[in-house]
Amino acid sequence: MTIINGYEQSDREEPIDIVDLPSLEGRARKIIPTGAFGYIQGGSEDEWTLRENTAAFDHVQIVPRALTNVEKPSTDTEIFGIPLKTPIMMAPAAAQGLAHLRGEMATAEGMAQVGALMAQSTYSSTTIADTAAAGHGSPQFFQLYMSKDRDFNRSLLDEAMKAGAKAIILTVDSTVGGYREADVVNKFQFPVPMANLARFSEGDGKGKGIMEIYAEAAQKIGPEDVGRIADYTHLPVIVKGIEAPEDALLAIDAGASGVYVSNHGGRQLNGGPASFNVLPEVARAVDGRVPVMFDSGVRRGSHVFKALASGADLVALARPVIYGLALGGAQGAASVIRHLNKELPIDMQLAGTRTIDDVKHAKLIRR
Repeated sequence: MTIINGYEQSDREEPIDIVDLPSLEGRARKIIPTGAFGYIQGGSEDEWTLRENTAAFDHVQIVPRALTNVEKPSTDTEIFGIPLKTPIMMAPAAAQGLAHLRGEMATAEGMAQVGALMAQSTYSSTTIADTAAAGHGSPQFFQLYMSKDRDFNRSLLDEAMKAGAKAIILTVDSTVGGYREADVVNKFQFPVPMANLARFSEGDGKGKGIMEIYAEAAQKIGPEDVGRIADYTHLPVIVKGIEAPEDALLAIDAGASGVYVSNHGGRQLNGGPASFNVLPEVARAVDGRVPVMFDSGVRRGSHVFKALASGADLVALARPVIYGLALGGAQGAASVIRHLNKELPIDMQLAGTRTIDDVKHAKLIRR
């Protein structure tokens, strides 16, 4: 451990042995300080939606196929013409310095090791440029939490473009923070600064709770903001936080190049549906016009398979990767994706699917 300003940060750098991703939570709890762990792990209110995100996968079955002449399935895929070794990506997640001394830089390095897409957050512990450099040229997306200050937004987008971001993820489901009881109980305030806030605005987030951070963000976001960002950056804009088909269509009509189905990992509207439950309906509305990304509750290779077969083009997760980060730094984060990349081809083989495109056409039973 490294202690900075009284906060203990993991400095581990090693591959980790993984039996299954759910087991990482208990292991990480032992090394991440209590308040920070509660922030990372927790959801809103009584966490019903958080639990439903994973439970929802149990209501859908993959139909096994035989006599298909399939062997050695490939997880290679692409988005916006960007080749990827896996359809599994790192979701944008704030303040990864809570889990590891190197924070997002280590995560980016880990994702580069396994050929996975990295998305970095406005509220990262490390700067956009440093996180990009740590990926050694591997593709990264930048996630924007819009501020009320348009100059601040432009400065972030400028830095993202300069750093070579391949797309902008606009998060639209956090115009106010969900009521996160673990943070209330732990009286959690960020013990490490958020580098982008420190560089581009007054304050750095340190000593504030997430509700205070969100209070400085834009509460009013509309379709015109999608077009404005697309016009300014000339990059694909992916709208994150979509759970209703009509919102997906609004986003596309406004100029979005992708939609991202997510309920913020159960951290926002408790009592809302599991993201997986709304994915098929959103994907049908999109009807192939733009790529569909998905997160919330993913813990198994079979979950990835089911999401792809339900209309997703890329499947993201955050908490397990952050636990891996705490347990082993860049190599620990890479170990998490490697484990899923071990489970997913088994599911592909047994379902008679050779490619990710085949998975998208696989048969599921819903009950």
